[in-house]
Amino acid sequence: MSSFLQLVFALLVIVLAAKTASYLSTRLGQPSVLGELLVGLLLGPTLLNLTHLPFITDEHLTETVVHIGELGVLLLMFIAGLELHLSELARNARVSAFSGILGVVLPVASGWAVGAAFGFDTDSALFLGLILGATSVSISAQTLMELGVLRTRVGLGLLGAAVFDDILVILLLSAFLALLTGTGGIASIAIIFVRITLFLALSLALGLKGLPYLTRILSKLPISQAAVSLALVVLLLYSLAAEVLGGMAAITGAFLAGLMFARTPEKDRIEHGIHALAYSLFVPVFFVSIGLNVNLTDVDPGALWLLIAISVVGILGKLLGAGFGARIGGFTLRESIQLGAGMVSRGEVGLIVASIGVSEGLVPPDILSAVIGMVIITTLVTPPMLRALFASQTTTVEDQPTATSVHAEE
Repeated sequence: MSSFLQLVFALLVIVLAAKTASYLSTRLGQPSVLGELLVGLLLGPTLLNLTHLPFITDEHLTETVVHIGELGVLLLMFIAGLELHLSELARNARVSAFSGILGVVLPVASGWAVGAAFGFDTDSALFLGLILGATSVSISAQTLMELGVLRTRVGLGLLGAAVFDDILVILLLSAFLALLTGTGGIASIAIIFVRITLFLALSLALGLKGLPYLTRILSKLPISQAAVSLALVVLLLYSLAAEVLGGMAAITGAFLAGLMFARTPEKDRIEHGIHALAYSLFVPVFFVSIGLNVNLTDVDPGALWLLIAISVVGILGKLLGAGFGARIGGFTLRESIQLGAGMVSRGEVGLIVASIGVSEGLVPPDILSAVIGMVIITTLVTPPMLRALFASQTTTVEDQPTATSVHAEE
C-alpha cells in the first residue's frame, strides 16, 4: 500500500470514528468534542495505535495527520473570531485582562510550589509552573459554540483572556530562558514585547483598512470561491505571522484573522464556506490527533502522585485565578466560574511549552509523562465542566446566530 493510500485509510478511519463518537457523546448529553477527544485516545498508541498498524509502513503518517489536525485548530479559531465583533471584545477588555493575567500568575506560582514540594530544582520547578500557566481555548471555543453561548459575556471574556494569557506566557517564557542561558536579559524581553506589539498593530491595520476593500473587489471578479480563498490565505498569513513575527501561538493569529473578516461584507459567505471545510474534515482530525501521540500506558507509575498533584493544581489554578480575575472585572460569581472553567484546557499549547522544556533539559522523561497526563486530563474535563456550568443557561437564536450552523456541520 502506497504512502498516499495509507493516509487515505487513516483519514477514513479518523473521520468516521470522530463523527460516530461525536454523535454518541451528544446522545449522552455531553459536547461532541468530548467524544472526539476520547476516540483519539483509543485510536492512538494507548490502545489501537492506528498509524502504526502492521501494514502501515509510512513512518511519517502520524506527523502528517497531526499537521492536518493543526490546520483544523486554525480553522476552528478563525470561525470563533468570525462569529464575534471587535467592539464586543473591547467592551470586555477589563475582564479579559484581569482573567488572562491572574489565570497565568496563580497556576505558575502553584506549579512552582508543587515542583518544589516534589524536590525539583528551582529551574525545573519554575518551568513546571510555566507549563501550567499555558491555556488552549480551542476546545472551550468549540464547546461554547455547540452550547450557543460563544457571544455571551463569558464567551467574549474567555477569548479575550486567552489572548492576554498567550502574551503573558510568551513574555514569562522568554524572560525565563534568557535568564537561564544568561544571554539577552532585559533586551531580549523588550524585543519580544516589541514583536508582539508590531504583530498586533499590523494585523489590526490590515484587517480594519484593507480586508473590507479587498473582499468587495474580489467579490466582483469571476473567480470561484474568491472570498473563501482570500479568507484562507489571510488566515494562514496571520497564523504564520503570529509565530514568526509576534512569537505567539498560531491560533491567536487565526482568531484575529476571523475577527477581522467579521467586519467584511462577505462575512456570511465566508462563514458558510469555512464551516463546511472545517467541520467535515480538519476539525475532527484535530481533536482525534491530540490522542495519536499520547500513550497513557507510558505514564511512569512513580510519577503518579505528581500527575495527580499537577492535574489538581492545573484545574484549580485556572478556575480560581481566571475566575477571580473575572470577578474583579465585574462578572457575577457564576460567570466567573464559567470563564475559569473555559481556561482549564492546556491542549496543544501545553504540549508545545513542555516540548521546549524537554529541549532545554528542564523536563526529564518521568516528569514529561506526568505533564502529558495532566494535559490530557485538563483537556478532557473542560467540555463536561462547561456543559454542566451552562446547563441552565439558554440563548436565543438572535444571541448566537451561528449555533445552528455549527450543529448542522457537526
